[in-house]
Amino acid sequence: MAGLDRRAFLSLLGAAAFAAPAVARPAVFPPAERELMVPVKGGRVYVRTNGTSAGGRLPVLLLHGGPGGMHSTFHDPLELADERMVVLCDQLDSGRSDHPDDPANWTVARFADEIDAVGAALGLPRFHVLGHSWGATIALEWAARQPATLAGLVLASPYISGKSWIADVAARRAALPADVQKVIDACEGTAPPPPATCDAASGAFYAAFNRREPLPAMRKTYETAHNLKLNEKLYVAMNGAGEFTQTGTLKDYDGEPFLARLDGARTLFVVGQYDETRISTVAAFAEQVPGGAEFAVIPGAAHGIFNDRPDESVAVVRGFLKRQDALAAQGAKP
Repeated sequence: MAGLDRRAFLSLLGAAAFAAPAVARPAVFPPAERELMVPVKGGRVYVRTNGTSAGGRLPVLLLHGGPGGMHSTFHDPLELADERMVVLCDQLDSGRSDHPDDPANWTVARFADEIDAVGAALGLPRFHVLGHSWGATIALEWAARQPATLAGLVLASPYISGKSWIADVAARRAALPADVQKVIDACEGTAPPPPATCDAASGAFYAAFNRREPLPAMRKTYETAHNLKLNEKLYVAMNGAGEFTQTGTLKDYDGEPFLARLDGARTLFVVGQYDETRISTVAAFAEQVPGGAEFAVIPGAAHGIFNDRPDESVAVVRGFLKRQDALAAQGAKP
């Protein structure tokens, strides 16, 4: 972990593990206080907001994973609306946004452009951005443009490059029980076993490294009510049919050069203890940021850090945003 302030890393790890206050989870998905459809290249994206930003507490925009995911994954970070505006949105061809179904729109750069459009539509002169998984891919490429509107950047369980992601997935796969690995190997062969057998083996991987806790009932109810589900066509086109082998357009994607364009004082990397993307990989990304980015591990969490350990994950993000607001109030350079 050379290049990182080890004491700062350990203090963040300890805070995530022991200092996060327990929060009563809502019985229903919090309704939006404001909703709008924002024009972007190719169509319109769905945007919703909760909370008010005042007293130097800048808004935060949350970018969901996928590709093809939806804003409902951020049911717990909505708690941040008690002290600032929280903006959720669905990317084009995802969730409640328009679905033009045009592969020409499916580029990282165009998805990054949506951030500017959303910020402008809401009249936000400066705001924080948190991207999770594929959302971090978009957030990184946008932040590398060094936009004047960026206040603080959180890259959570990030997909930075196809090469590093597949290497981490292979390492995690190798940690599964031998019999499960054997089934996965067979499922990728020329004479695969029945689909149910393959699904069970893949499920063992997901249960260990993707999401270790069940989805809350209120999220399931919300997603059913709004017909929110993964856009499988978009996911397959950009990623591939599954986690183990990438065949989509992202397989050769490399966002690592963008890391050198970030400001370490305004950047936080977060990763789950059992994340699909390994701690060592994300730590190495943080080291590439000039000045050294902040880095936090969420104990007990897999890739779905907010679902698995909501109190700890939200507490880490809340603390970082407050520190960034303080820097902005002091007139620090963005």
